[in-house]
Amino acid sequence: MSDEIDYDISSLIKVYNDGRVERFGGTDVVPSSLDSETGVQSTDVVISAETGLSARLYIPKTTINTATQKLPLLVYFHGGAFCMESAYSPTYHNYLNSLVGLSNIVVVSVNYRLAPENPIPIAYDDSWAALKWVASHFEGKGTSEWLNTKADLERVFFAGDSAGANIANNMAIRVGISKEKLSFRLEGIVLVHPYFMGEQVIGEEANRPQIKALLQAFWLLACPSSTKGLDDPFINPAEDLNLERLGCGRVLVCVAERDFVKDRGLYYIELLRKSGWRGAVEVMEAKGEDHVFHLLNLTSENAIAMVNKIVSFIFHQHTNV
Repeated sequence: MSDEIDYDISSLIKVYNDGRVERFGGTDVVPSSLDSETGVQSTDVVISAETGLSARLYIPKTTINTATQKLPLLVYFHGGAFCMESAYSPTYHNYLNSLVGLSNIVVVSVNYRLAPENPIPIAYDDSWAALKWVASHFEGKGTSEWLNTKADLERVFFAGDSAGANIANNMAIRVGISKEKLSFRLEGIVLVHPYFMGEQVIGEEANRPQIKALLQAFWLLACPSSTKGLDDPFINPAEDLNLERLGCGRVLVCVAERDFVKDRGLYYIELLRKSGWRGAVEVMEAKGEDHVFHLLNLTSENAIAMVNKIVSFIFHQHTNV
């Protein structure tokens, strides 16, 4: 076992010469449960025993013991720079309990494999495999009775924060361009503080080069095979020639005033509007907040406002904040 370190990124993750990976956060897990505070029920499913791909499903209190009308389905991709966190961490479990409790929707939280052990594009491939699994429930014949009976696959949304928002965007593009058509209707995507980058310096990046260097280091760790660095289409939508074929009609982008990637989120909106995509895009900015603030304090005024905005977006109430 070698103690020689190949990567040491901001005391968040270390990669040793022998391939060992040491993470300093996001490794805790909590079991699925009936949440006493929200009444939300969760359960875990294995999507692929071969790869280890899995997910955590959430249903609201209103549907647990009743045959109610089917509810919108949100497929959620967690953040963590493609290298950290999981669908089973307390951070995401608590957040999705709160979101489902307030919104009355069904959620599939995808537990894709992490880099660097599983370099990109594995996270994207896992996410696509999870979407195909979701689509297998279209006629009520899938392996999850929850999705068969409670999820409306004519009203599907993708969402995620940071790297998860990046995945949500790339999955929506893949829905739009793939010859492999999925048996559900993607209505919209919600990108919260999306992890987009680019070699060209924009906005506040000129004043905070150390943070851009950190995000670049994470990207190169997650995607070592990329020949374009931060101009890889996966991380830089300006380089993605398929952006106009985004496979949904509505997009909500949430940004935070003090977040380093705020300018990238706003630039994404500009790119989308200029691309030829014919959908509608909305934006919400949280004043005085930083990256993924809502995960750190679920009951803050701005966090609750964001949940309310996501709910109104899903249920098609148009507003810009």
